Amino acid sequence: MKRSLITIGVIAVVSSACAVMAKGGIDENSLGLDKGSVFDTNERPAFEVKAAPPGGGNQLTTRSYQDAPPLIPHSVDGFIPVTLANNMCMSCHNTPDKIGKPRAEGQPVPIPMSHYMTGAYGKPDAGLKAKMDMKKVSGSRYVCTQCHRPQTNAQPLVESTFGK
Repeated sequence: MKRSLITIGVIAVVSSACAVMAKGGIDENSLGLDKGSVFDTNERPAFEVKAAPPGGGNQLTTRSYQDAPPLIPHSVDGFIPVTLANNMCMSCHNTPDKIGKPRAEGQPVPIPMSHYMTGAYGKPDAGLKAKMDMKKVSGSRYVCTQCHRPQTNAQPLVESTFGK
């Protein structure tokens, strides 16, 4: 059974390659996101990162999809890179006592409870109360910029209807 599946897979790959070669190959101008030759060095459009300092009326953006990590609504100059010895995000956002409470304008959004939990993807597991330390963010959530990005005015490279 396994041998026949491998044989079928090899036949499919070879026949696909033969079909592409019969048509003269893939045009280099149709590869990738850039329109043009893959051998050309195309300049990316310039964009700016939001330069507003933390607090002071920065606007939160809507999320791209449910449970998407929110964008950072302020400049991150001097905040990154996040290291084991230095995580500037924690100085303002590590406020577990404010989770679920109304937030005043200009106040930092508290780190969500899921970031303090242990278990896969921050989901609560058995014995949650014993495992949750509301002063210590889970190690897998410590480097904020692995999920959260600063807001920019960058335009998409390709059109997308995702989420519409």
